[in-house]
Amino acid sequence: MYQLVRQLLFKFSAETSHELGLDMIGAGERLGLTQRFIKPIPEQPVEVMGLRFPNPVGLAAGLDKNADYLAGLGALGFGFIEVGTVTPRPQPGNPKPRLFRLPEAEAIINRMGFNNKGVDHLVEQVKCSRYQGILGINIGKNLDTPVEKAVDDYLICLNKVYPYADYVTVNISSPNTPGLRSLQYGDALAALLARLKEAQAKLASQYQKQVPLAVKIAPDMTAEEISQVAEVFLAHQIDGVIATNTTIDKNQVSHLPHGNEQGGLSGKPLVEQSTEVIKQLAQVLKRQIPIIGVGGIHDAASAAAKIEAGAALVQIYSGFIYQGPQLIRDAAEGVRSAKSSS
Repeated sequence: MYQLVRQLLFKFSAETSHELGLDMIGAGERLGLTQRFIKPIPEQPVEVMGLRFPNPVGLAAGLDKNADYLAGLGALGFGFIEVGTVTPRPQPGNPKPRLFRLPEAEAIINRMGFNNKGVDHLVEQVKCSRYQGILGINIGKNLDTPVEKAVDDYLICLNKVYPYADYVTVNISSPNTPGLRSLQYGDALAALLARLKEAQAKLASQYQKQVPLAVKIAPDMTAEEISQVAEVFLAHQIDGVIATNTTIDKNQVSHLPHGNEQGGLSGKPLVEQSTEVIKQLAQVLKRQIPIIGVGGIHDAASAAAKIEAGAALVQIYSGFIYQGPQLIRDAAEGVRSAKSSS
C-alpha cells in the first residue's frame, strides 16, 4: 500500500511531498486509519541513557522539525521520536529548492538550513500532543548567531525544552549552517560541552528530572578526529552520541540527476561510512557512552550492522521515505537478530 502512496507523493517536488506526507500521517492517526492498517511493533524493550525504549528503532530529527505531527508519527510504531532541529527564533532556512530525491540510490540531498518555527512553537506543540512515547528534542543555533556565540543559542533552547524532553540532542554537525561543524573540534567542543553540562546539572536540580544530553556528529571525520571527539565526550560525561548526520561526500551519487547539489547526502549511500564511524567511536568509548546509530539504514541487515558496530539504538529517516512504515518493523527485527547473535 505504501508503494502506491509513494508513487503519488513522488509526483510532487521533494519538499511538497514531504509536507503532504506528514499531513497524511497526521490525518491517518486522527481518523483512526493508522491504527487499523499498521500492526503494532512487537515489544523489544531496551534501556539506554537511563530511559526505557519500547523498541530500539527511532525516527531521526529532520522529518518533523516543529513537533507538529508527533501523534501521527508515534502511531506508526517508532520506539522513539526525535524532533527538530529547532532554534531559539523562527527562521525560514535556505532558499528553495533545497531538498532533492535521488531515487536510483535511495538517497536524499538537503540544504534546508534549520528551517523551523522556533523553540516556543515546538514546546507548545509538545505540551498539547497526545504522543506518550520517548521524545528527543534536537537543538541548534540560528543562522545569524555568530559561531563564537553559538553556546548562547544552545542554552536558550536547552532551558526551554528541558521540562518536556526525554533527551536533548545538540546538533553541531549539519553541513547547512555555515561554521557549525567547527564546533565539533578541540577547544570549541570542550567549551560548548562544559557550558551545556553545567546547565544540565542546574536544570536537573530545578526540575528534579535528569534529562540526558546527546551530541550528533558528522560522518566526515578522520579516524584521529573521531578518537579526539570521543575523548572529549568521555571527559565531559556526555550521555549519548548520535552517529551520524549527513555527509558532504557525494562521490557515490555525483553521476545521478541532482547528485552534485549542495547540501548533505543521506540515505543508502551513507550506510557504510556511518557504520564505520560507529565502529571507531565504540572502540574509544568502550560502552561508557551509548551510541545511537543512524545513516543509510534501509533493511534489517543494515540496522543489524549498526548494532554489531557498537550502537545501542538506531534511527531511520531517508529509508523511511523510500520504504514507509515496514522499515520500522524490518529494522527492529534486524536489531533483534544482531543482539541475539552477539
